[in-house]
Amino acid sequence: MTAGTDEGANGEGPDADGGPVDERAAFSALLEDSADDLYEHAPCGYVSTLFDGRIAKINTTLLDWLGHRRGDLVGRKTFADLLTVGGRLYYETHFAPLLRMQGEISEVALELQAADGSRLPVLVTSTVKLGEDGQPLLIRATVFDARDRRAYETELLRARQESDRERDRLKQLNVTLQKTLLPPVLANVPGLDVAAHYHIASTDEVGGDFYDLFPLSAGTWGFFLGDVCGKGAAAAAVTSLARYTLRAAAVYDPDPAAVLANLNTVLNHEYNGHDPRFCTVVFGLLTPDGDHGGFRVTLAAGGHPPALHMGADGRAEYLPTPGGQLIGVLPDARIVTTGVRLDPGDTLLLHTDGLTEAHLATTDGRYGDDALLEFARELAPSTAHDTVAAIRDLLDTFGTGVDDDTAVLALHVPRTTREEQT
Repeated sequence: MTAGTDEGANGEGPDADGGPVDERAAFSALLEDSADDLYEHAPCGYVSTLFDGRIAKINTTLLDWLGHRRGDLVGRKTFADLLTVGGRLYYETHFAPLLRMQGEISEVALELQAADGSRLPVLVTSTVKLGEDGQPLLIRATVFDARDRRAYETELLRARQESDRERDRLKQLNVTLQKTLLPPVLANVPGLDVAAHYHIASTDEVGGDFYDLFPLSAGTWGFFLGDVCGKGAAAAAVTSLARYTLRAAAVYDPDPAAVLANLNTVLNHEYNGHDPRFCTVVFGLLTPDGDHGGFRVTLAAGGHPPALHMGADGRAEYLPTPGGQLIGVLPDARIVTTGVRLDPGDTLLLHTDGLTEAHLATTDGRYGDDALLEFARELAPSTAHDTVAAIRDLLDTFGTGVDDDTAVLALHVPRTTREEQT
């Protein structure tokens, strides 16, 4: 075996990749590299100034970035002269005073102005060198090219602004879509005052609450109030289908139980797959009582909170509709019906569970059915508009505790002048 082969086998001579020889050459080059060359051609800029700001030393890297000649700057210009107008103002009012107080300052964003007038965004780190007597002697600054960082920040800002605009457009779309799911006006029923309110918990998603009041044949009127499970576009689609079905079914057969049974069949057939959709609803039929004044009301409920009857005598009570099942879950949902007379001075209040399930700020609990009943008893007797106004004020006291949309619908039979006098 030859000596040359021996040397290669021991890893001390050239091998197939030339690795060991290349490594020794690289280390030798590093050892021979001069401190001056490291300073002049460092991957960052270096500049040293006297304490009055005059440039005493500057490396080639920074000169190349700015397109200046060394003789034009050293002893002739200050570091502030290299800055843009805005950068100079910041340097003199903030950067320099803070550097004098602290003795160092790190990664401050500034803009340098090149010889051709272009701007160079940089990050500057400066330290104060003290003399043997402890007095400030020089200021040494390290300058990093921040063009890539500025480009990244600009793109990040653009993306954030676009995201904000997209969020605003989405909110506007949600508001517009929400309006299309509610009646622009409620039907005018002779002898009845009506008021409604929709409280939006968040503009980020479309809610699923809905209500309506509309005329039917033979001098009767239908009304309903409901709440679709979930939020967003999927809930909006169910809301639209529910409103259309309820109105169409009521025209075909106005019996409240039949109307809700029809809606149950439609929802159960349409959403019986892997993503079932359902809602709670109360549907009512208004019939004027010509002999005695007021209205006869027949209600049917499917899993919905009971309606509140607020009497002219100041009493308030829930109308019993227990046991009604969610609409759309089962092929044959159990629907509960009840009836009530609305005499002059009486008010019927319907609401969704966003009201009673609102979180209380003072406790960890929710508002609840009992609290709402007590609220109604203190409020009665009341008109439809006053009742809705009081509910709106109540919702405002909950603040962020209302985490679900809330719809309320109030029907009130006003008293005649003679009745008010008696």
